[in-house]
Amino acid sequence: MVERAPARVLRLRGRELDLRRGIVMAIVNRTEDSFYAAARFADDGAALAAGERAVAGGAQIVDVGGVRAGRGPRVAVEDEVARVVPFVATVRERFPEVLVSVDTWRSQVAREAVRAGADLLNDTWAGHDPGLAQVAADEGVGLVVSHTGGARPRTDPLRVSYPGGVSEHVLAELARGAERAVRLGVDPAAVLVDPTHDFGKNTWHSLELVRATGRLVDLGFPVLMALSRKDFVGETLGLDVDERLEGTLAATAVAAWHGAGVFRAHDVVATRRVLDMVAAIRGDLPPSRAVRGLV
Repeated sequence: MVERAPARVLRLRGRELDLRRGIVMAIVNRTEDSFYAAARFADDGAALAAGERAVAGGAQIVDVGGVRAGRGPRVAVEDEVARVVPFVATVRERFPEVLVSVDTWRSQVAREAVRAGADLLNDTWAGHDPGLAQVAADEGVGLVVSHTGGARPRTDPLRVSYPGGVSEHVLAELARGAERAVRLGVDPAAVLVDPTHDFGKNTWHSLELVRATGRLVDLGFPVLMALSRKDFVGETLGLDVDERLEGTLAATAVAAWHGAGVFRAHDVVATRRVLDMVAAIRGDLPPSRAVRGLV
């Protein structure tokens, strides 16, 4: 494993974002069956309105997905392209200051999305299609390296175990995936590592991986946390998906304090405020107003 200092910036297509303040990646799902009903934007107008709200709320990245992560009807490559690629082009034109991510595990979709303006490929299925990392290298864009414990796309975990501990397994796999991406030619500052909570994991595993955030940061790559309203939050608190905001924000604050820099979120404004408060407590961001006791 190559030793690297903790990452301080995320660099995508020449643009640099400061990880110390925390970066919000807003979720815009172009599906009718996302696990969270409030995040289903199959209609073009609804999806664009969601993107506008996200940008206004402080998102610096918009993550566009065309296929539900979990079980559901099969979505052909051409259908995923139709859902994602024209919308990427629209977001790129409408919001030139925003970075665009595409949530896909298919290299064919990835290449077309990048050529439509995407800056980042969010591969939540851990290199199931090995060509996806090559697309990132060829096209000069970023790549999310994830961990699923070998699970195939759109499958749910069942009695998964990690002899030696889930953290050790995740750290080793993420290091291998990130180093492969760098060898292929992806900028190290554009390679994000994501422990991928819930994917190939039970709730105990996901909780442990929040506690292990600092060890993930020590890999030396920007750390992405996709915590928003996930099952491990719901199972921990005994809550349905619509009631998981506070639990999500608690996990977000812990992960941010330990150095995670990018947060994939449904609730952009709340996430932005949590990240700013953590950054201010840590001393990386001044208060927006500080007059108490001074005037």
